[in-house]
Amino acid sequence: MLLALGGNAVIVEWAKSPIVYEEIAGFRARLLDLLAEIVDPVKVSHHYLGLARSHVAKIGSFSGEVKLKKLFYLIRPLVALDWMDQRGFARLPPMNLGECLDQTDVPAPAAEEIRSLIERKSRTREMGSGLIPTAIARYLEGRYGHHAMNLAAPVRDDAHQARRHALATAFCRQEADDFHERRPSHPLPHRGAGARLLD
Repeated sequence: MLLALGGNAVIVEWAKSPIVYEEIAGFRARLLDLLAEIVDPVKVSHHYLGLARSHVAKIGSFSGEVKLKKLFYLIRPLVALDWMDQRGFARLPPMNLGECLDQTDVPAPAAEEIRSLIERKSRTREMGSGLIPTAIARYLEGRYGHHAMNLAAPVRDDAHQARRHALATAFCRQEADDFHERRPSHPLPHRGAGARLLD
């Protein structure tokens, strides 16, 4: 929950993932309802920019050779940032890159090349190395520069943060209590332990 409160998008992406190994009935829906209340899209935008910055540092150049599979680690956060930018950073983007791309105004040549890479990735686990397609390279370089220069800093709002923290704490306590009732033979820590997860 601390990751979610801090704007880390990973927990949201896990909760939205179509891949489920094991699930308590109803938990994911309750978690997504909570995340909609406590996750600040502006903070998430900085999480995505941090991911993009990290991968820009790794590839070193938008015109060099890269492992094409790893190129998605740069494409996705920048498409997600554009999706958010076009909606005033008021909502969280779709997890699926193809869906996010379809809902985002991206230059047609770049969008076509990205879809081609997505299709290629769906057919093989190993994509090899190669130069970044020109249209994608121009898009990534331009949008990375734009967001790095213009992304607004999160506005500190102690009242809203306190409310989000309280909602997350209540959720942890309630889920722990409900789980304890369902599994009496597997006692959980005292109720207060859930709250300490957020301290």
